[in-house]
Amino acid sequence: MTATSTTATAHPSIDAAVRARGDVASSATPASYEALFHEHRSFLWSLLYRLTGCAADADDLVQETFLRAMEKPPVDRASSLRPWLVRVAVNLGRDLLRRRRRSPYIGPWLPSPVPTGEEGEVVPTFEVVAAGVSTEGRYDLLESVSMAFLTALEALTPQQRAVLLLRDVFDYSVRETATVLGTREGAVKAAHLRARRAMAAYDAARRIPTDEVRDQARQTLWKLMQNLAAGDVEAIEGLLSEEARAYSDGGGEFYAALNPIFGAHNVARLYLGLFHKFHSASDYSVRMYNGLPAILVKVQAPPYERLARQFLIQLEPGPDGRIRRMYSVLASRKLTAVEF
Repeated sequence: MTATSTTATAHPSIDAAVRARGDVASSATPASYEALFHEHRSFLWSLLYRLTGCAADADDLVQETFLRAMEKPPVDRASSLRPWLVRVAVNLGRDLLRRRRRSPYIGPWLPSPVPTGEEGEVVPTFEVVAAGVSTEGRYDLLESVSMAFLTALEALTPQQRAVLLLRDVFDYSVRETATVLGTREGAVKAAHLRARRAMAAYDAARRIPTDEVRDQARQTLWKLMQNLAAGDVEAIEGLLSEEARAYSDGGGEFYAALNPIFGAHNVARLYLGLFHKFHSASDYSVRMYNGLPAILVKVQAPPYERLARQFLIQLEPGPDGRIRRMYSVLASRKLTAVEF
């Protein structure tokens, strides 16, 4: 993968953390912290976003990883710090996933959107990935930030998720993965096998976000918007697969469907109702997120207190071009990487 480099100026969150936590290793300097941060943060963010499915969590965990490096740096400083940083980051990420699994979540959980360019590059806070670039893993870098892929990962245990990403996205060997996770190679192989089995349904329906798929999704999205504006229920249903599902993530913060909506008729009615409720006082734009086009909605004056002021809607087309999944992300913490 290729990553953008940022300027050498101090990162404000890291700089503030250094001042707030004065127990860092005395032999290091602020300049060395910043150099370390700029050298490795892109890769760590890329890994942690896929591990957690949340841009805000990835931001927090990257910062925590570097704070650990400041406070308790590894003994061996002659070798590259990348393997040590990855071990710390993945351990922090698995801990977060375990806490998340123990905490009830109101309604469907969806990944947080991150922007991707027209040519398929991922352009969140720290990373740029060219379209089609792969690390020779089972899933390429763009597919592995798609809503469908990240949602499918939720079925895995934290250990299985880490193993699958390291092995099948970042192309780590069994030995390297075992070292990162502090476990035996046999345990890595077993977790990898279970993870792949759990991803079987995703793999069977898998659609890599190629240029063709993106163009198909864009055309379908425009047709959907036109039919919503016309109030044409039959035309909207015609764009939807009979097995279409709609997921809404309000995180308990805003009104949203607490369960997935099944079937073309029900999904059409849901989005037609939303459109007529919001369209007269809303701004719309279409941009690329997680490899596919998405509608960004900004509501000027919500009529009710718990109606979201801004949210993102993305569709996922099936092989026949009809919509098989609709994702609506409303929760504020999930929208930290979205610019409305």
